[in-house]
Amino acid sequence: MQSNSLAARGLSISGLVKIHPGPVCALRGVDLEIPEGMFGLLGPNGAGKSTFMNIVAGLVEPTAGKVFLDGVDIVENPRHMRERLGYLPQDFGFYPDLTGRAMLEFLLKLKGVTGPKGRRALADELLERVNLTSAAKRKVGGYSGGMRQRLGLAQAIAGNPRVLIVDEPTAGLDPEERQRFYRLLGEMSAGRVVLLSTHIVDDVSTLCPRLAVIRAGEVVADTTPSAARAAVDGLIYEGFVADAELPEFASRHRVISAVLNEGRNNRVRVFVGPGREAPAGFSRSAATLEDAYLVLMRCPADEVPPALSRGAAPAVAAVAGGVA
Repeated sequence: MQSNSLAARGLSISGLVKIHPGPVCALRGVDLEIPEGMFGLLGPNGAGKSTFMNIVAGLVEPTAGKVFLDGVDIVENPRHMRERLGYLPQDFGFYPDLTGRAMLEFLLKLKGVTGPKGRRALADELLERVNLTSAAKRKVGGYSGGMRQRLGLAQAIAGNPRVLIVDEPTAGLDPEERQRFYRLLGEMSAGRVVLLSTHIVDDVSTLCPRLAVIRAGEVVADTTPSAARAAVDGLIYEGFVADAELPEFASRHRVISAVLNEGRNNRVRVFVGPGREAPAGFSRSAATLEDAYLVLMRCPADEVPPALSRGAAPAVAAVAGGVA
């Protein structure tokens, strides 16, 4: 079904609600506009990211709400999305005794994807695109974590999908592999919608010009990395607190992070919101996207800067029957 009012390119999500048996309300009225390019979905485990992605992928039907891809209602027509989707899950199951080329050919066969010169030629083209040509004849069981992720990305982009969903793609990768994967994802984002779901703030900060933060099934921020940093800039202070004194200190200040420093004390970052004073001995620190994210996660809603927070999602009581 085509919607003239929502015919803009990209994904348009409105009033998305999902209630699981229990009942458990996993999504509480999500509204998002996701354009072409990289879009980050940031949130802790259990926030509703997986449910959201499954609905967008056409794998799960929402309790209420609409999802449009380029103006086509994919809730009514989930096949439209499935035919245009590439998906890289967090844990991709590979057969360790197959070579990279054989594994990819097998996955292409399962997806029903081939190329003008045949499936083997297409597999070779994809391996070259993700820089795995030299490892094509090696068994997947000997691949590093980054190589396995690149192989997973190769199958995800087979068939030139309109939408690419990647779930926690850099979890467990070392810094060098992470940077290599960042570059690949950036290259893949041209001309398609790439939805990056993660709890790793650096992934979003590096790759995504726009992001949404989801918590307990609600979108609590829909912003850009620079705007999120600007919203808390000047309100972040840093100092050191002895380990034994940290619990009492945290009872008096909005601690957003505390990292053990050289095994002796903690490097602590605090958010100084309305009506609060900076701790003695602490100095103002340049804000990061992680600071903004942690403010959203750990501070009461009435202390979050209006420029960072998003208005509460539409009430779902009428749909959820009052589920909290």
